[in-house]
Amino acid sequence: MPSWVSLLTRRSLPETLILDTGKPQPGVSKAVVPVAGRFSRVKIEFSFNYGYDDFPSELNVFFKASFNASPPLVTVHWVKPNGEDVTLKTLQIPKEGSYYVSNDDALAKELRSALSGKLNKTIEYEVPVTTLLFAVEDEDLLNPGTAKVMKGAYKLWMEGSAFETGVDVDAKLTVYGKVYGWAGTDHLRRDLGIAILWGTPIALSFGVIAAVSIALIQMFIGAVSAWFGGSVDTVTQRVTEIIMILPFLPILIMISTFYKFNIWVLLLVVIALSVFGGGVKNYRAMFLQVKEFPYVEAAKAYGAGSFRILTRYLIPKVLPTIIPSVVLSVADFVFLEAALAILGLGDPLTPTWGKVINDSYRNGALYKGLYYWVLEPSAMLTLTSLSFAMLGFALDKIFNPRLKEM
Repeated sequence: MPSWVSLLTRRSLPETLILDTGKPQPGVSKAVVPVAGRFSRVKIEFSFNYGYDDFPSELNVFFKASFNASPPLVTVHWVKPNGEDVTLKTLQIPKEGSYYVSNDDALAKELRSALSGKLNKTIEYEVPVTTLLFAVEDEDLLNPGTAKVMKGAYKLWMEGSAFETGVDVDAKLTVYGKVYGWAGTDHLRRDLGIAILWGTPIALSFGVIAAVSIALIQMFIGAVSAWFGGSVDTVTQRVTEIIMILPFLPILIMISTFYKFNIWVLLLVVIALSVFGGGVKNYRAMFLQVKEFPYVEAAKAYGAGSFRILTRYLIPKVLPTIIPSVVLSVADFVFLEAALAILGLGDPLTPTWGKVINDSYRNGALYKGLYYWVLEPSAMLTLTSLSFAMLGFALDKIFNPRLKEM
């Protein structure tokens, strides 16, 4: 969950804590001391304060050792704020390995049995290891959801032996919390903030490039159709009418289903399917009026060519009027890319807003109560569309003479 959930619940929810002997950190110590012969004593300590109102989600220890043939043997201990020392496990340290404390069923069974003996009562549910290690040992622990966190200084320490010379051992303690960052994490503990920030320029680039490219191409086609007239105008209008009849979104979905494009090839496909759209007819109507202006007749009289008239006299006259429509259509293409990604038809590798929503749907975010996973990218889509809509309406009042206010 995001860190701001703590403000809403008014509880101090735990954040992830990482202590590593490979990095100089307070509360971390490591010693590999040679003793008789080839033997060495290994001792590692991790000390930290835990003052949160809820239990961590997981507790894991990761190891990295360097040796030739005989792996070091260590015993892992857990010390609570009340001074109680709990032996977790004795294990051999591989060159790269891990000890998932919260998934140790044997440890959970042993801790539950010890707790039942202390309270002289039977525990009727499977208490998680993290709860047993961080809870106050009283009768509130007998019922799910009523256990209280024992706040204070904790220590995980391990001591053992190395059986060769030149042995080195590093360890990393990770206490996984329940909140992380401003956006939270997904089911693989990946920061959603990175995906949302990464998807912002991609979504805006897709929308802006598509809107500007389609508007300019449609305007040029409309100008050519209006200026040359005759068979050129007839063919252009018939092609436009045929394209307008064809369903755009189903065709795009079909193409995306058969060919898994990356997002930029998908952008080219969207532009190709949209160049002969309704905008061609709108621009043609504008150019039919503009080409009758006196300065255009004057240009024809002094012998200006068709290309010069199109690019120097017709298009510049109409160009300012397309700016509001371009701005308004940016949000349409941002939503189009997101819709394809939500349907699983977008770029499978690029982290876009739609891809984040698709991942949340596939992993049952709403069923698991992870509403932020859906709401955050949806809010970005809504804010983007609202921003471009407000900007487009404002520009429309500026560039459209009929909407200018006195």
